[in-house]
Amino acid sequence: MAKLKTKSSAKKRFSFTGTGLVKMGQAYKRHNMRKRCNRMLRQSRGTCIMHPSDAKRVLAHYFN
Repeated sequence: MAKLKTKSSAKKRFSFTGTGLVKMGQAYKRHNMRKRCNRMLRQSRGTCIMHPSDAKRVLAHYFN
């Protein structure tokens, strides 16, 4: 059986922690920042850990 290739789109969007959790960029940070409150913008910096139910879908797509 051939080796599975990693999906390039998923490879660019997600990374993994040492314990296998999926890290992703924070949502709602692309445009219209003037509408968002400063508290939301501060809390949305960096990356966040994906919810386990969504992480299952990402992992299924990542290695297909």
